Amino acid sequence: MNTREGHKLREVSGAAAGPPAQEAKKAAELASLLEAHRGERHIIVIQSFPDPDAISSAFAHQMVAARFGIECDIAYDGVVSHHENIALVELLRIHLLRVGEAEDLGRWRGSVFIDTQGTTSGLTERLRGAGVPVLAVIDHHEPQGVIEAQFTDIRTEANATATIYAEYLEGGLLRLEQSDADHERLATALMHGIRSETGGLVRAARADFMAAAYLAEFVDQETLAAILSNQRTRNTMDVIQAALAAREVRDGYSIAGVGYLRYEDRDAIPQAADFLLTEENVHTAIAYGLISDDGRELITGSLRTKKPTLNPDAFLKEALGGASPGRYYGGGRREAGGFEIPIGFLAGNYDGETMQWKWRLYDEQIRRRLWARLGVEKIRQPRGEQ
Repeated sequence: MNTREGHKLREVSGAAAGPPAQEAKKAAELASLLEAHRGERHIIVIQSFPDPDAISSAFAHQMVAARFGIECDIAYDGVVSHHENIALVELLRIHLLRVGEAEDLGRWRGSVFIDTQGTTSGLTERLRGAGVPVLAVIDHHEPQGVIEAQFTDIRTEANATATIYAEYLEGGLLRLEQSDADHERLATALMHGIRSETGGLVRAARADFMAAAYLAEFVDQETLAAILSNQRTRNTMDVIQAALAAREVRDGYSIAGVGYLRYEDRDAIPQAADFLLTEENVHTAIAYGLISDDGRELITGSLRTKKPTLNPDAFLKEALGGASPGRYYGGGRREAGGFEIPIGFLAGNYDGETMQWKWRLYDEQIRRRLWARLGVEKIRQPRGEQ
């Protein structure tokens, strides 16, 4: 071990007021990994449709890695469309790289998967095909078993990946200073990530509260308020209206298919699910739609629940299955989940009547699978078709 590495590890493990021993050990392991790859260029992979938790955590990793002379690109292959995500990126000047099909993936020496385990990104197989090794996976969702990495820190007891990175910072990977403008940006981003992932701290656990308390003195409150003050787009409101019109509510479950969506409006789906969950006597809401992008089509959906006995990860895997063993269409964490199902052979634009029949076919199939897994046998027609 060289002197610089020893200093890093002592700094991480010697924080008296830092996180518990196991968490501090993980921070030390990550420091050792980064030291071993000093001077390289890495790609940070986040979901195809990034959320605040992923963006803020990737930003944290980027800044931590810079201390080891590692240049990181935060990459995704979808769209950033949610109003809060756009505000987060723009107001805090976080650069995200959209990786297209023609991108040369060989320029990166290693990949780091943050707030995803490869199941929610189209870059996973492409990076594997390019021979880019997976160096680290850091996430708070249920283990998916899709990729293996040199370093893994998956904590299902944490409600946000931003919580994990806040603990890394507190443990010494990057000491925040109030006089540093970049540290203020980072703390503000991580606070928003924790707040967003825990429903404004309503679903926060002790670790999330402790992380938020640590970040609080460094946060730019005005910028955070500006991020949260952005309004929903008209297209998002239209999707929510479609979900309300199409929803079926039975035994506290609300299921809604919203029809065809533009690729850019994909983030309206989780917002629709969140809205459906606010209806009286509803404890679980599922919204989904059919998205088209350059000839590629897929069903994308989101699940939100307040029911303690419903495990979104297990439910979606059992209800929807997958393309092959171990590669499921859906997954999730406590109180939330999502799914993506490629259309495949039937993808493509046809006449209006055929497109409507195609949607009805998939809508009926998704509803039947969801209701069957919930133990509801009789399927009622969606509102408006009765």
